[in-house]
Amino acid sequence: MEKKIKKVAREAVRQAGEMAAREFARFDRASITLKSHHEILTKVDLASEKIIITAIKKNFPEHQILSEESGRNRKVSDYFWIIDPIDGTTNFSMHNPLWSISLAIAFKGKLILGLIYAPILGEFYEAEKGKGAYLFVDQKKKRLHVSRIKKGKVLNTFCHGRDEKHVRRAIKYYAYQKLHALDCRQLGSAALELAFVAGGGIESIMIPGANAWDVAAGVLLVREAGGRVTDFAGRPWNLTSPDMLASNGRVHADILKVIKTQKI
Repeated sequence: MEKKIKKVAREAVRQAGEMAAREFARFDRASITLKSHHEILTKVDLASEKIIITAIKKNFPEHQILSEESGRNRKVSDYFWIIDPIDGTTNFSMHNPLWSISLAIAFKGKLILGLIYAPILGEFYEAEKGKGAYLFVDQKKKRLHVSRIKKGKVLNTFCHGRDEKHVRRAIKYYAYQKLHALDCRQLGSAALELAFVAGGGIESIMIPGANAWDVAAGVLLVREAGGRVTDFAGRPWNLTSPDMLASNGRVHADILKVIKTQKI
């Protein structure tokens, strides 16, 4: 990968995160806009998106871009930037620090770079294809590895797409795992949940109705940390997959079995 691409991506994500962090403490939830019954939009989402897209257009005007708020541009390019300007907007709006800026880059349909920045946590995650996954915190660099847990101590998380059918499937999965596993939680930022899988803090995240902008960066993190990411049929996840399961690999088959037998 060109060094310039990585540099521009890193700087854009950090600038967006620092701007959002300044707005976080004084944010008033009364100012939100409802995108749907389950989704909200804030002025900070739009400001973050503008910072990142402006940087891409300035340096790589020919590149293709997909962003949660603006959609896809009409460029035709081997390079594809995938942006979630704030992943976990609801958390942000309620002054919960579990939100992040997520940016992935694909080349010819394959993920090559994933960045996730959680400014309130002071955590910057980075994965480059074939070079591992890392966490940068307090000026220290730590290589990430998925957990080795397989039975008994498994912690699962979940998220869902915006459609009612996605919500219902997620609730059904949650109910089963809450009763049969150690725990199952929705943390509210799919990007961070994927980062936590990569770092070994949790064992899995499943998402019916997964959007590429929510998960692309985290998918590369998990893969580079030694984990597994598929759709609900067990096929390797790609940018058009409708559902996503990411895990440490050791619990993957068991969760796929739950999804199948419980008809999720």
